[in-house]
Amino acid sequence: MSLVSGPGRGGSRSNDLPGELMLHVDKHVEYIQSLDSRKDELEYWLTEHLRLNGVYWGLTALHLLGQPDVLPRTETIDFVLSCQHENGGFGAAPGHDPHMLYTVSAVQILVTVDALHELEHRGKASKEKVGEFIANLQDRETGTFAGDEWGETDTRFLYGALNALSLLHLVSLIDLPKAISHIQACANSDGGYGVAPGAESHAGQIFTCVAALAIARRLDLVDKDRLGAWLSERQLENGGLNGRPEKLEDVCYSWWVVTSLAMIDRLHWIDGDKLAEFILRCQDPEMGGIADRPGDMVDVFHTLFGVAGLSLLKYPGLKEIDPI
Repeated sequence: MSLVSGPGRGGSRSNDLPGELMLHVDKHVEYIQSLDSRKDELEYWLTEHLRLNGVYWGLTALHLLGQPDVLPRTETIDFVLSCQHENGGFGAAPGHDPHMLYTVSAVQILVTVDALHELEHRGKASKEKVGEFIANLQDRETGTFAGDEWGETDTRFLYGALNALSLLHLVSLIDLPKAISHIQACANSDGGYGVAPGAESHAGQIFTCVAALAIARRLDLVDKDRLGAWLSERQLENGGLNGRPEKLEDVCYSWWVVTSLAMIDRLHWIDGDKLAEFILRCQDPEMGGIADRPGDMVDVFHTLFGVAGLSLLKYPGLKEIDPI
């Protein structure tokens, strides 16, 4: 799956009125299908470090669009397994070092295509070995997780660990109470969460912390009204959402913000119709794909999170997505 941006740009080139805006499903499916045919472009190779993530983004978007079989299942599984190392972890592409983020994407892809059993048959390591790779990245004193052997920590990695281990049914491999305590240490007085204790609140990090607490069944620890207020303030006049105060709107926050609101039952605190209109105005109706905002080039990352945001808003014709 290519992470090449374009060639289309977000923004309708027609004179559609807001009430006439529609999701161009077929165009988006064709756009995702075309991504792996652009190997002659320099950007294809410059984005190799995101290849496995890109497969997950494209595959998930296709499932939400109701076209789960568009990507060839066998080739998808083969590529995922080619990224695995003997320690259980997965790299971004064959030959890349194993990392938490790519391991999470690998597990999510294999679960989505019902192929976890292939780890036992054709993988370089078993399901249990994958779980051990993830668990060994936990700091048993603080509860947080590193992304790889080099030690960078981030609440993204903590959420990723809980997500993947829950799918593998191996959460028992980690110190869950310690992980929960670390999330609490990342909470701020405005109701949000940061990348680490003392860091400013950010919508992306809020998602990782709230979703991790949801997996751990500890949403009781969240100040839902205070957090809901902070998240609802991310909506701008054009309907789009930003990730923190004084920043521009970006389609990807249609996922990070909206799913967090959904998990704390405060989704009705934003204007869903205005957000849906904003997302639809970020799509290229002729060549497919969704951009971060109107006028910018489309890419598979924003295509997924735009479609996911619409799914959370119960846009007609889309498959329902789990907010966690």
